[in-house]
Amino acid sequence: MGAPPGYRPSAWVHLLHQLPRADFQLRPVPSAFAPQEREYQQALLLVVALAGLGLGLSLIFIAVYLIRFCCCRPPEPPGAKSPPPGGGCVTWNCIAALLVGCAGIGVGFYGNSETSDGVSQLSSALLRANHTLTAIDHLVLEMVERLDEAVRTELTTLEEVLTQRTELVAAARGARRQAETVAQQLQGLAFWRGVPLSPLQVAENVSFVEEYRWLAYVLLLLLELLVCLFTLLGLARQSKWLVIVMTVMSLLVLVLSWGSMGLEAATAVGLSDFCSSPDSYILNLTQEETGLGSDILNYYFLCNQAVSNPFQQRLTLSQRALANIHSQLQGLEREAVPQFPSAQKPVLSLEETLNVTEGSFHQLVALLHCRGLHKDYGSALRGLCEDTLEGLLFLLLFSLLSAGALATVLCSLPRAWALFPPRSGGEGLKSWGRGWGESKRFVQWQSSI
Repeated sequence: MGAPPGYRPSAWVHLLHQLPRADFQLRPVPSAFAPQEREYQQALLLVVALAGLGLGLSLIFIAVYLIRFCCCRPPEPPGAKSPPPGGGCVTWNCIAALLVGCAGIGVGFYGNSETSDGVSQLSSALLRANHTLTAIDHLVLEMVERLDEAVRTELTTLEEVLTQRTELVAAARGARRQAETVAQQLQGLAFWRGVPLSPLQVAENVSFVEEYRWLAYVLLLLLELLVCLFTLLGLARQSKWLVIVMTVMSLLVLVLSWGSMGLEAATAVGLSDFCSSPDSYILNLTQEETGLGSDILNYYFLCNQAVSNPFQQRLTLSQRALANIHSQLQGLEREAVPQFPSAQKPVLSLEETLNVTEGSFHQLVALLHCRGLHKDYGSALRGLCEDTLEGLLFLLLFSLLSAGALATVLCSLPRAWALFPPRSGGEGLKSWGRGWGESKRFVQWQSSI
């Protein structure tokens, strides 16, 4: 099935879709989107596991580096008061890592914004589609009720007034049959009535998930920003307590970065598989959830000349019946009203009802055409497969930059710790003693005065 007008799979979709996939036994898995298949689920979980492997290797590397730094450092000569050389290199390493982290924060904010825009476009398209389907149901119900009311009141009254003329009664009964035919045909046009799947509910679920995703990423971005700021503050003030706090925070954010990287990579891979050929999956899922016929779903999801309008016959019969009612009412107005003045009111009321029904019918024809719903379908795909996928890739880059920067900071902080000047407790006690002695002498001098 072809892609809908206005949507074409992007280069990122093609690139990610071509990546090889494997299950837990490292057997190849087809790249067709099949989230219900166990092998496909394992392929996505394996992508998450690769991020976990990266986290494990990072922690091992950091641990080995710290052990080597602490255990293999040459002893300082006795009486050495100056810090060992290399302070400038350590400082610049930390600054370079923090600059990379800040760049990653900017990339993360952009990626988060793009993802939110894509999800917002998806939700808006679902809401517009829900409005269209609701309007169709409302118009059909309104027209059927209006025609039923006309049959019960005006046409019944008209038959009673024209009892003396059998041919006029037959014309009124013909209008009644045509109105009942229109009502019967219209009831089959409300195809979404009673369907358990609601685009509004899907949009609400998407917005609910997006809200928590957005909060999680904003918190992660703020945590990394705090790590950058307090690390710079700790280096500037040469505070070992700040270094300890920042080491703990850096480890936490490093774990979160690798975890988010795995989720982003798996989501991007799965989304690329879906976006490479979305029609077949959405058609099968919608038919399974709604129970609608394939002719209706093909008409709205594909919307091309190869698929005919499944409602065309009902629309044609309804339009002909409305035209017949109109001609019959004109004949009754011409023949019956001069002889039966009391028939004028129901005839005029029927003509007004018919005019309103015809206006609603033309509006219904426009809503039932595939253009509107198919446009919303294309907009939803563009939001999901273009903006959201691009945002996920930027978030993936943010997580990668963050992980590298935090690993570098964690390796540089112990060296910075060793370069901080010592602050002995003895010197502090001596200074406190001198201050106490001076205060005591000042008090004695005040007493002597």
